[in-house]
Amino acid sequence: MTRRYFGTDGIRGLSNKHPMTAEVAMKVGMAAGNLFHTGGHRHRVVIGKDTRLSCYMLEAALLAGFTSVGMDVFLLGPMPTPAVAMLTRSLRADLGVMISASHNRYDDNGIKLFDPDGYKLSDDMEREIEKLIDAATTDLLTVPDDIGRATRVESAQERYIEYAKRTLPKNLKLNGLRIVIDCANGAAYKVAPEALWELGAEVIKIGVDPNGRNINHKCGSTAPEALVDKVREVRADIGIALDGDADRVVIVDEKGKIVDGDQLMAVIAESWHRRGKLAAGGIVATVMSNLGLERYLKDIGLSMARTPVGDRYVVEHMRKHGFNVGGEQSGHIVLSDFTTTGDGLVSALQVLAVAVSTGKPVSEVCNRFERLPQLLKNVRYSEGRPLEDSRVRKAIESATAKLGQRGRLVIRPSGTEPLIRVMAEGDDEKLVSTVVNDIVEAVKNATAKAA
Repeated sequence: MTRRYFGTDGIRGLSNKHPMTAEVAMKVGMAAGNLFHTGGHRHRVVIGKDTRLSCYMLEAALLAGFTSVGMDVFLLGPMPTPAVAMLTRSLRADLGVMISASHNRYDDNGIKLFDPDGYKLSDDMEREIEKLIDAATTDLLTVPDDIGRATRVESAQERYIEYAKRTLPKNLKLNGLRIVIDCANGAAYKVAPEALWELGAEVIKIGVDPNGRNINHKCGSTAPEALVDKVREVRADIGIALDGDADRVVIVDEKGKIVDGDQLMAVIAESWHRRGKLAAGGIVATVMSNLGLERYLKDIGLSMARTPVGDRYVVEHMRKHGFNVGGEQSGHIVLSDFTTTGDGLVSALQVLAVAVSTGKPVSEVCNRFERLPQLLKNVRYSEGRPLEDSRVRKAIESATAKLGQRGRLVIRPSGTEPLIRVMAEGDDEKLVSTVVNDIVEAVKNATAKAA
C-alpha cells in the first residue's frame, strides 16, 4: 500500500508545503499520541529539533496535537537526533519526536518518530498513524481534564553530554588533542563542542552560529571543505564534521584528508574485535559501501552483511542478527551498545579512543584499506520505468559480466526523486567508468523513448 505521508526516514518535505505544514504536524501529534495512548498511566512524549526556522512552527503544532489527546510533552530544544532517541528511553516516554531534515537545506524539514525503546517506528506503525491522520480529528480529542502539559527539560544538554562521554573507555581523556568541530550550524552546536572540551581537548569550533537559514550551508558533513581548511590552518590533530541533526559524521585527519564512514567502520570494528566487544563476528553496511572495506574485513576474519540503502535497514538487520556495529558510507554509523540510531559524536569518540590508546596520528588510524575505484552517476527521468526497458536490462547484464569477480554493480531508483542511481566499483578504474557510462546512456535512451 502506498503511503501518503511517511517516506524512508519519517515525513519530510519543503516547509509550509504539504505535508510539511503546521496542520499536518498537529494531526501527526494527535494521531501518534492517540496510538501510543494505551494503559492507565500518564503518557509522555519528548520533542527535539534542529535549528531550522520552521522548527518553531512545527514544534508548536506537534505540541498542540499531543496535548490535545492527553499526552504530556517534554521539550528538549535543539538536540541531536540520537539524543532524542536516548532521552525517550531515559525519561520513560511513550514516544520520541525529532523535527529535522538532517543534511538537507534549511527550507526542508521533517518529522521522525521513535518508539519507547528509541528505535524508529516500523512501517506498520507508520501506516496506522497515517490512517488516524486522515480520520476526523474531533474523534481523537481527550476530555478537558485530561489535556496534556508541556515542560521544558532544562537538563537535556547535560544529560546527553554525560551519556556521550561515558561511551569512551574508563579514564580515557583527550588531553593534548587539538580538535576542530564543525556542527553544521545544526542541532549539536552546543553539546558537541562542550563534550569534547569536558574530555580535555582543545576545541576550535565552526558551524556553531545558527540563524535558522544557515544549517548545512557550506559546512558540516556534506560540505567539509571549510573543516579541511581550518584543520590545516590551526594544525589540528583531527577535524569532526556533523550534519544538521548530528546523526552522521565525517572525519578529517591532521593532513586535511577526508575520511568517510567506510573507513570509520573499519577502525571501530577492528578495535572492538581486538577488545572482545564486537558482536556477531562482523558489521552491517549497505550496498553502497566500498568493496575495499569488505575485502579488508575478510582479511582480518570479519564478515560484512549488506542491506539496502537507509539506516533503518541497517538497524533492522543488526537487531535481527545480533550485530553491534553497522552503518553507511555517508558516516551514519550505528553502535548499538550505546545507541539505537546513528550518532556522529559518539562515532567520532570511538575513533579518538583508538588514536589516544595507540598514540598514532589520525591519518594512520583511519587508513585501514585502499578504496577501490568507485563511480556513481544519477540519471533523471520524467516518466516510465527505465529499468524495465530491454536495452537497459541488456546493458546491466553486459556490465555485470564484464566486472565478474573484479567488481560490483548497484543499480537502484532513488526513494525520494525520479532518479536512477548507477554505481560500479572494481579493481580496474577504466572498466568501472565504461560500464557506468554504458548503463547511463541506456537509461537516457530509454527515458527519451518513453517521452
